[in-house]
Amino acid sequence: MTAPPPPASEPTPSAEAILWADPQRAAAFQHWLAGISATHHLLPDTVRLASADASFRRYFRVDSAEACGARIVMDAPPDKENSEPFVQVARLMAEAGVTAPRVLEWDKSHGFLLLDDLGRQTMLDVIDPAQPDASRPLYDRAIDALIRWQLASKPGVLPPYDRALLERELALFPEWYIGRHRGVAVEGKLKERLERSFKLIVQSNLASPSVYVHRDFMPRNLMVRDDAADLGVLDFQDAVYGPITYDIASLMRDAFLSWDEEFVLDVTIRYWEAARRAKLPVDSDFGAFYRSVEWMGLQRHLKVAGIFARLTLRDGKPRYLADTPRFIAYIRSTTSRYMELTPLLRVIDEIEGSSALTGFVYGRP
Repeated sequence: MTAPPPPASEPTPSAEAILWADPQRAAAFQHWLAGISATHHLLPDTVRLASADASFRRYFRVDSAEACGARIVMDAPPDKENSEPFVQVARLMAEAGVTAPRVLEWDKSHGFLLLDDLGRQTMLDVIDPAQPDASRPLYDRAIDALIRWQLASKPGVLPPYDRALLERELALFPEWYIGRHRGVAVEGKLKERLERSFKLIVQSNLASPSVYVHRDFMPRNLMVRDDAADLGVLDFQDAVYGPITYDIASLMRDAFLSWDEEFVLDVTIRYWEAARRAKLPVDSDFGAFYRSVEWMGLQRHLKVAGIFARLTLRDGKPRYLADTPRFIAYIRSTTSRYMELTPLLRVIDEIEGSSALTGFVYGRP
């Protein structure tokens, strides 16, 4: 999950703003940048921090004498981040006709990549949550990019979003959110309810047809550029081959933005109609499709709540946990709609203190 670059109004940081924990890595970076500067007309003295994300990746911006104005450098230490999926998916997106950063240079041994700069303005930056009608054209552009990405899908190219991966992701919620963040031991009735609910969620999601899945397709990762009609797409390195419902659920049940259900339904219908016109394998009945989207979104929200707790407790990044109430609200809303998910709703209500805790054992692991 990538943090957006600073707004254009912010002062440009100096080169000294980039801190390196390892002097040898700093020297390797300077050597690499100097070596490619002539080819790409870079101005090495202008390199500065652009953003950092929830992983160990960092992004720098460096000016270029070319008309493009700037390039982005990804700093991805190979012992902590594998850049091969990023390079692969960037190529797949280009082949699909989706605008994504091109990989212009790659120092595989050190984990330095030179990329296109898609600008500083994310879709999230320009959305006014109080004006859904004004935001609809942006969502139409997001749908267009998503449809193109899904139409390029082929089995056997990206890792499968299979039962094992779905179950590993769901396991983050009881381990990190319930156990470590809330301090509730996951055992007895609580564990039984979670296991029963998770089994239903996995079964539902595996029933959806498979396409390419971005896996974090949301306004924070979509770039708005003044000179282009299409949106740029970032943070795609975790792409998989899995449920067609995932990316539209991610787009409309955002980690950092909430909409009224009327708008969520409207945009989801627009996507569904576009997908049907494109002959993508969505259910012909919108009601059945929307149910699948909700259940897919539920899996994502449980996973992300666990990830945000882990980022806080393990990685020392507490800012993500501030958005957890949004995910709990998503989870509660979906589980309250479906009788099969009542056990999970009871778990959430009891863990969050919305009703009396009964039968659960407290204690930090």
